[in-house]
Amino acid sequence: MSTNDIAGVQIPDSTMAREVTQLIRDTESELLFTHSTRVYYWGALLGKRKGLIFDPELLYVAAMFHDLGLTSIYRESQLRFEVDSANAARDFLRSHHINEGDIEKVWTAVALHTTPGIPEHMHAEIALVQAGAGMDVAGRGFDMFTGEQREAVIAAYPRESDFAHKMIDEFYLGMMHRPGSTFGTFNDDFLAYKDPDFKRVNLCSIILGSHWER
Repeated sequence: MSTNDIAGVQIPDSTMAREVTQLIRDTESELLFTHSTRVYYWGALLGKRKGLIFDPELLYVAAMFHDLGLTSIYRESQLRFEVDSANAARDFLRSHHINEGDIEKVWTAVALHTTPGIPEHMHAEIALVQAGAGMDVAGRGFDMFTGEQREAVIAAYPRESDFAHKMIDEFYLGMMHRPGSTFGTFNDDFLAYKDPDFKRVNLCSIILGSHWER
């Protein structure tokens, strides 16, 4: 496992961190594995810049698990992929006898990482997973990192060529069998982009068609 020191940030050197690294490497594509590792670095670097107090090991576990629900293991699930990912992280942490308060932080960090407007007001680990994911996928907060930091993270864990389209494909494959789970999130954008027959659910239609309006 790489423990590259990037501006004072390293991957935690613990048995649990090594185990989660191997688990995710064995389960996810190389694209998702390196993406998840970069999410940790972006989150930790941002936390350090802001002077936040966070547990690097919990942040690392959350970052590594955050997209596990997109993998083929969950092709029959009808849950939101974020919830599948969060549940897997919770099971992993319980197997390591981590206290329930810390497990709840990780579960929430993973479950809410695609939900804007809420994580940034919660525990640092929760806020930083969302911030790291947003940076790596969409460049959100790009200017909060120095050029040297960006170059160092990408050198250690390179973005694949045509990363954006490949990431969209990963999201689509992970959710195409459970379109209903994307309602109320921006995840339906991935389905709409890839599938011209995908129909978004309109909340106004649901409200107007409810029993109260009949």
